[in-house]
Amino acid sequence: MNAVTPPPPSPRRARHKTVAAWLAFVGGAFGWHRFYLHGWGDVWGWVHAIPTALGLWGVDRVLTYGQDDKLSWVLLPFLGVSLVAACLSAILYALQPPERWNTRHNPQLPPEAPAGQTNWLTVLAIVLALMVGATAFMAGLAFSFQRYFEYQVEQGLLISQ
Repeated sequence: MNAVTPPPPSPRRARHKTVAAWLAFVGGAFGWHRFYLHGWGDVWGWVHAIPTALGLWGVDRVLTYGQDDKLSWVLLPFLGVSLVAACLSAILYALQPPERWNTRHNPQLPPEAPAGQTNWLTVLAIVLALMVGATAFMAGLAFSFQRYFEYQVEQGLLISQ
């Protein structure tokens, strides 16, 4: 019996921290960063698109039916949460020490490999993610509370008549 040995696995390309941070910032609501780090088979990458799509549907409903559409009140916060989660992922990726990044995402490389290093583009991703994430978070809270209190006033007026 002559056993055939399988070829060695092909080396995985290095996953760069800066690229992952920018993908999380730009397309994190659609799971781009997950696909970059874990491949197209990553379930969590595909799950990211669901709340984003619901939130975008809420935006469409507001544009079509106006701000009084109650279903859009429910759908819009999904978009805000998706954007905040994407920005938070970008920040967490960018702030990871190089040794931890390479140990987790580039186990074939030494811990001090350049793929995990921080540069000025990484810092820019952090700054922009903080700005956009905080804005999305505050806008989502403001919209939700405004619509909730307007609804309460409407219901109070109906009860008083």
